[in-house]
Amino acid sequence: MHRARPARLAAAAVLALGALAFTPSTASADPAPAVAHYSSQVVNDGADVYYPADARGDLPVALLMQGAQVHRMHYAEYARTVASYGFVVVVPNHKRLVFFDHDYYPSQKMPAEAIEWMDDENVDPASPLAGKIDTDTLVLLGHSFGGAAALNVAGETCGIPFCTTLGYTLPDEVKAASLFGTNNISPLLGTSARIDNQIPVQLVQGTVDGVALPQDAETSYASLENGPKQIVRVAGANHYGITNTQNPAGADPDASVQPISQASSIATSARWAALFLKAQLGDGAAADYVFSTGDASDPAVTVTSATA
Repeated sequence: MHRARPARLAAAAVLALGALAFTPSTASADPAPAVAHYSSQVVNDGADVYYPADARGDLPVALLMQGAQVHRMHYAEYARTVASYGFVVVVPNHKRLVFFDHDYYPSQKMPAEAIEWMDDENVDPASPLAGKIDTDTLVLLGHSFGGAAALNVAGETCGIPFCTTLGYTLPDEVKAASLFGTNNISPLLGTSARIDNQIPVQLVQGTVDGVALPQDAETSYASLENGPKQIVRVAGANHYGITNTQNPAGADPDASVQPISQASSIATSARWAALFLKAQLGDGAAADYVFSTGDASDPAVTVTSATA
């Protein structure tokens, strides 16, 4: 397929992470792996790409579907942290018209576009990731509006404003989703439809979120029909617990004050997201943490899971 060629930085900057690494079997005091970054293009969307600097091959790709009106740059720290667990994290700016507003609004076509990008990038000799991508594996990260779009992807349903076609087919490459500040409560009816999710879904929910309310996440979690599924409640996180700063410019603010540090909410949310996704891709140690030992050992969260 034809696509615009990536616009790259001449040299990928290596970014040292300030957070401590987590080895799925044990907590580690070693510095987190260095993460590299470059700029790319996913079809018509400018994108930031983060990946382990020592990457050698077969890395799964995580597509981060942004919140409404939130520029991709505001997810840099969260994306870097997830990437340090062994993912290529791609963060496009998906700008389109939704209800008379032309701004950043993810859509359900983004996974298919990311798969096209994966295939092309893996064989492009000019790419820092040439020969290093597992082109059969895409996982989803989502925030708010982007998470709601990803829920529709997971349920293989098509609904406005996330999907504008007559139907939707889940790509085979999409294996799991971890979604922050997300629910499927209808703003008109105040109800949650059943979600016949075809892939494992994790909801990560801040306990002081004043935009996507905690009780709505609980209702949406109960609406997921199939396991594995999980809800992770991050104590003290609000709606912007995964962005670089609170209430990023351009987005609707959350009036609920986050009492924990931004670094803490990012590290906790990214850890649980990355390990849940790794567990769905066959990592036994990650599965043991997210489904067995992590809740008791991590005082920042409370967790409910169903494995079937």
